[in-house]
Amino acid sequence: MKEISAWVVPVVVALILLYGLIRRVPVFSEFAAGAGEGVRNSIEILPSLIGLITAVTMLRASGAIELLEQGIGAAAVRLGVPQEVLPMILLRPISGSGSIALLENLLKTCGPDSLPGRVASVMAASTETTFYTIAVYFGAVRIKKTRYALPAALTADVVCTVVSILSVHLFFQL
Repeated sequence: MKEISAWVVPVVVALILLYGLIRRVPVFSEFAAGAGEGVRNSIEILPSLIGLITAVTMLRASGAIELLEQGIGAAAVRLGVPQEVLPMILLRPISGSGSIALLENLLKTCGPDSLPGRVASVMAASTETTFYTIAVYFGAVRIKKTRYALPAALTADVVCTVVSILSVHLFFQL
């Protein structure tokens, strides 16, 4: 199987080049134009990314995540939310890399077959890094007024988190 996967990318690239040649498309010119557009888009969304990274760093350094965790911790545990998953629930909409680091740590400490491990895994697969996504994609197409997008996305994150917890309890009866 490993031998096949080593050939997938070169074969796909060769097929694209062959298709372009058959259709008489100036392949290198189109590639260069696409790469240039990608660089321009990256530069355009850079201010949004810098602002988001700064906000996430300030949020972590301020201890706001820990305060929120303490504030909702007791009620969440009574509702069946594992205590170990709370930091990830709070950080997931803000930072994908931060929440994945929390997931990795949680899996090391609690184990992948534990209730917190399963809940965190399902939640990581079903929720989105909402603020990052809005900053990058809305910034790329220059949408400044997000109006309903943020509340709708955060509502979807809450629903996905609740359904993740319920699903793990239902399917694994832990």
